[in-house]
Amino acid sequence: MGVGLGVITGSLLKVSGPAFHRENFALPSWLTLPGTDRAPAGEAVKPTETPKPKRNDPSLGRFRTLYELTALSDRWKQLAAGEPDLTVSAFMLVLDDGRYAQLAPDNPLPAASSIKTPILLVTLEEMDAGTLSWNEPLTLTKTVVGGGAGWMASKPLGTRFPTHEVATEMIRVSDNTATNLLIDRLGGKKALNARFNSLGLRATVVNNWLPDLEGTNTTSARDLARSIALVDTGEALSIRSRDLFREVMGTSVTNTLLPRGLLRGLGGQQGEPDDSLMIKGYRVLNKTGDIGIAYADAGLIELPDGSRAVAAFLVKGPFNDPRSTELIRKMAAAMAPVLKPKPAVPRNAAATGSINP
Repeated sequence: MGVGLGVITGSLLKVSGPAFHRENFALPSWLTLPGTDRAPAGEAVKPTETPKPKRNDPSLGRFRTLYELTALSDRWKQLAAGEPDLTVSAFMLVLDDGRYAQLAPDNPLPAASSIKTPILLVTLEEMDAGTLSWNEPLTLTKTVVGGGAGWMASKPLGTRFPTHEVATEMIRVSDNTATNLLIDRLGGKKALNARFNSLGLRATVVNNWLPDLEGTNTTSARDLARSIALVDTGEALSIRSRDLFREVMGTSVTNTLLPRGLLRGLGGQQGEPDDSLMIKGYRVLNKTGDIGIAYADAGLIELPDGSRAVAAFLVKGPFNDPRSTELIRKMAAAMAPVLKPKPAVPRNAAATGSINP
């Protein structure tokens, strides 16, 4: 037995020696130890890989225009023609089937606070890249203090805020100082504009710190819709960051433009837009903009059948003219009929054939 074992061991060493030097030695399957990552004999050992989030899942829809709803586009055109001294950009796209409507969708107009949505997108992209942490502290400096909306400007210089609070307040109460903190952290205006361009947001440009009452920062209706759709379709951000994007967008407290107009178009009982839309099976995650000379609203619209759409509106006109905000509500109301899904057939009725076609 000893001689036999010695012969077998020697033979194995002679055969496997070169394989050890080449670092491609594999144990036979009957010698593989439990819990090891050795492959069976004749197969290379593959490194362990971390599964990556699936992107471009067809079930999520895509940002692509396939069929124009010309009746809605014409209706928007009629509404805008009724206010010839107002400049309008509008765009709506159903992500699931590519139906869309448009009115000067690529026309650059003052972005006001609506530009905060693409800023949130770039912020979360940095987090995905590992160059920014969600709890990284950002320090308040004199440079980034902005007037207007928000409360962070009232804090002493040197105050530190975690990034998640800054990003949330930028959307929740449209805090301008929070926005400037993120612009600064993301590398400044020039670097941020380059990121917008890489995302295909051609009309979106930051030229000035917020609140930018002169309206030098620009965007378009298509850009705003795209910045939201890229996230919801999985074409941008990881699954975790997508969830954060939706959570933050859902905190916005202003719902008097796109949500109010959509609710008006759906008809029925009217009340607080968010609650009343929820009862009807709709939800709008939106961000507005208001600098007096320009108003905007853009959001993701969840429909009762589970499908989703994006819509964006910008209007430029005389300072604090109520016609600007009312025009956004009218255009949002006009698109409501095309966003009503077909009634679902009850399961039992469908099985018995008792539902008439």
